[in-house]
Amino acid sequence: MKSVQEIKETIKQSILIDRLELEDITAEEINDEDALFGSGLGLDSVEALDVVAGIEEEFGIKIQGIPQEEIQKHFYSVETLAQFVSEKLQESVSA
Repeated sequence: MKSVQEIKETIKQSILIDRLELEDITAEEINDEDALFGSGLGLDSVEALDVVAGIEEEFGIKIQGIPQEEIQKHFYSVETLAQFVSEKLQESVSA
């Protein structure tokens, strides 16, 4: 089971940097609390789909079927996303 810190590192490096090919920023420069969309990292809707696909691939979590407002809440920042992934991984272990 991955720790929340390991999940954050995977999100930053594998999903945000590698998958989205963000070239002008390093994983260390991404603040856990920064908004992923809008004024923070400024990701757009196409990149949002890539983030969802990355989460599904990296962690084996299905995002489909989750209400839109929940997705917006969970995908706000690296911090909220890591907490969401951690909860989903725990659910799958106890299921």
